[in-house]
Amino acid sequence: MIFRILFVIFCFAAAGTAAAQEFRPAPEGASARSEKALVVAKQHMVVAAEPLAAEAGRQILRQGGSATDAAIATELVLGLVEPQSSGLGGGAFITFWDAKSRSVTTYDGRETAPATAKPDRFMRDGKPMPFEDAVNSGLSVGVPGLLRVLHEVHEKYGKLPWAKLFEPAIKLAEDGFAVSPRLATLLKSEKPEKFTADARAYFFEGGVTPRAAGSLLKNPEYAATLRTIAERGPDAFYSGDIADAMVKAVKEAPTIPGDLSAADLTAYKAKEREPVCFAYRGRQVCGMGPPSSGALTVGAVLKLIEPYRQVQGASAAMTAPALHIIAEAEKLAFADRNKYIADPDRIAVPSGLLDDAYLAERRKLIDPKKAMAKAEPGLPPGLAKKAFGKDATYEVPGTTQVSIIDDEGNALSMTATIESAFGSHLWAKGFLLNNELTDFSFVPVDATGVTVANAIEGGKRPRSSMAPTIVLGQDGTPEIVTGSPGGSQIILYVVKTLLAVLDWGLDAQQAAALANFGSQGGPFLIEYSLPIVWPAYELTSYGQAVSGATMTSGVNMIVKRNGVLDGGADPRREGVALGD
Repeated sequence: MIFRILFVIFCFAAAGTAAAQEFRPAPEGASARSEKALVVAKQHMVVAAEPLAAEAGRQILRQGGSATDAAIATELVLGLVEPQSSGLGGGAFITFWDAKSRSVTTYDGRETAPATAKPDRFMRDGKPMPFEDAVNSGLSVGVPGLLRVLHEVHEKYGKLPWAKLFEPAIKLAEDGFAVSPRLATLLKSEKPEKFTADARAYFFEGGVTPRAAGSLLKNPEYAATLRTIAERGPDAFYSGDIADAMVKAVKEAPTIPGDLSAADLTAYKAKEREPVCFAYRGRQVCGMGPPSSGALTVGAVLKLIEPYRQVQGASAAMTAPALHIIAEAEKLAFADRNKYIADPDRIAVPSGLLDDAYLAERRKLIDPKKAMAKAEPGLPPGLAKKAFGKDATYEVPGTTQVSIIDDEGNALSMTATIESAFGSHLWAKGFLLNNELTDFSFVPVDATGVTVANAIEGGKRPRSSMAPTIVLGQDGTPEIVTGSPGGSQIILYVVKTLLAVLDWGLDAQQAAALANFGSQGGPFLIEYSLPIVWPAYELTSYGQAVSGATMTSGVNMIVKRNGVLDGGADPRREGVALGD
């Protein structure tokens, strides 16, 4: 089946020129791959990117906590043991299934730009500043949204006391935890001088040597921050000493100071939003709408490919005809994504991006035998009269995924992030601050002078690709809970994962482990780090430009089958599925 095709070295030689076409950055650094077995549970399950965090979530479930309670405890531990990916200084999107009301709701905890942010924030002398210079500066830091969104969902769906959910992370921060191999590997790739002095002292022995895997690391400052928030609620984060420390870190950034203010922090609000849901293979697939592009783009891809027999059934898995059609659909979906999707509170996102008639017309652009030269955006229904310019956003992946089903059947998919690995490298009160504002387009207007939808404005939320997803089965209850880190490639990973289960019949672990692939509008990307045999030489006969890529996904998923919960954790990271 998947592994039957022999590896052909020619595919990578042919990809040399194709690589130059890839306009997206490499994912958060890869670390050792660890194969995992399918985990089965009957009562409840949590799948998260680090074992200590997943165990914290499971303990909360065992104590009668809800999916929301478990997600909060899990994420607070992730901010300690996987600080490169998410934490208090970042944001999150949550897709939630409420078993009582039998409904899906989504929650937006995306960071916002400071009120004083201007469209030319990252421009210097008429040109965009170097990306890394922007990342490692105070200019990149948005108002963190994680705590507000966690508190909002706890107010609605929590069962255990707010303070109790902080206990596992506080204990680990005070007692210490063993530095994971992945954290140690990523620290080795970082230069100590990129971090501010307090962060450098924490992550590097003597401020020079990266903390070694297995070494004990304590964070009493993080523990103190958590105790304050546990006792006084999220207002203690958005005002007072913790807020002052964040403002100070940004305004005194050693490279380029930023403009985050106390007023920006106190003004932040998480938002409940309508989910984006669409039909696929007799199911309802639901996820996060704008400012995330995740669900709309995943939805466009799946709806475009649904009629093609070439992608259906176990025999189609990872075959060249299927991969070609998927890639062509992704090119069309990304063209629309890049032009039209941004913060819906500031930009009129077209209402018809998933319209059946519109996608039927777009589908006519897919030739099952030949790759398209270049995918251009379409003219979807509900398009505002104001046109948008050509996008110049440059996304860097650095994120985490939590998937949970609790005893009552409530389901939660949360994708949380601080953007790049280790975010802005700025530190406040025991945690790193995000560099989320680099998710905006650095160039605010295109070559024709038309404003880009994802241009920076004060108070605006940058576009995201995070795609926390819940698939409702034919009985109307959650069948799949999934999502992934990976920047703009998140969309490719979620598409792959859903196809693997719904079309190709793989189980949760097989789907998470399946080789990554896809196109964001440029070449057909394939994961070259695996000893897998790819039909890449066949894809070149379709006119696809094939390029090897790292593609370090972090798919964490639960699939409910025959009344039991199957858990799969991505072998490319350190995640685990735990359940009872």
